[in-house]
Amino acid sequence: MTSEGAVVSNKQVIFKDYVSGFPKESDMYVTTTSTKLKVPEGSKAVLVKNLYLSCDPYMRGRMSNLASEDPQFSPFQPGSPIYGFVVAKVVDSGHPEFKKGDLVWGIIGWEEYSLITEPERLFRIPYTDVPLSYYTGLLGMPGITAYFGLTDICSPKEGERVYVSAASGAVGQLVGQFAKLMGCYVVGSAGSKEKVFPEGIDIYYENVGGKMLDAVLLNMRAHGRIAACGMISQYNLQQPEGRLQLTSIIYKRVRIQGFVAFDYFSQYSKFLDFVVPYIREGKITYVEDIAEGIESAPAALVGIFSGRNVGNK
Repeated sequence: MTSEGAVVSNKQVIFKDYVSGFPKESDMYVTTTSTKLKVPEGSKAVLVKNLYLSCDPYMRGRMSNLASEDPQFSPFQPGSPIYGFVVAKVVDSGHPEFKKGDLVWGIIGWEEYSLITEPERLFRIPYTDVPLSYYTGLLGMPGITAYFGLTDICSPKEGERVYVSAASGAVGQLVGQFAKLMGCYVVGSAGSKEKVFPEGIDIYYENVGGKMLDAVLLNMRAHGRIAACGMISQYNLQQPEGRLQLTSIIYKRVRIQGFVAFDYFSQYSKFLDFVVPYIREGKITYVEDIAEGIESAPAALVGIFSGRNVGNK
């Protein structure tokens, strides 16, 4: 057993330099530093041991040196650890709201141990009768994205037709299940095969963009709604594609709204009240692709842009 205050090795995934085109494993590297298992005297920081790291498509944007109006999407710093959503256990705390042994999730560095100076941004994990890894997916950012994008932006009604792109991904697989629980008819696409609604689409949950968006716009019904949370087909292009079918949103009165999960973090408890009972009843399932060891993190992140993962990674 490691004693409190001991100095331990700490493996980190370091961002090498800004990326053009598809990211490669060589754009990151693993190094080892050391960490003291105690927060600085008088500090309100929290020291955590990281248990699960989440690989998410939005991280590609942070690998480019592009200015962002939202600090949540500011570029990674070359020579520093990559940051992403992580499930962790508190090792030591100087903050009154966190104690040793607490389980938390939030945006944390990709390393074995992290000293968090703004722990107010962490979410305490309330339920441990479900897999802890779910808090990087189903019960974390992807779940929040799926739920509020569908309910708050698209306002689904029973019997409506919902189309989900990237339907096997971390977000898409949940949108489809949530929509079915709300009485909707759902079709999803994954990989290269696409399905078409013969009677049109009421709601489109956008994860892909590009030619997929063009095809969907032609098949939207009057007063359709589109929630756009991702466009993975565009992330690795040096010159993003233009859209060809936007005039259809005028004649069909289609509403398109972009959003990010951070918009809804303050409503996390509302999301849990909806989803946790369904998990316990076995009415929601979640597919995960778990790679063991922090050394495998670069390959896992790169893999989501070539379709090597299923579900959340």
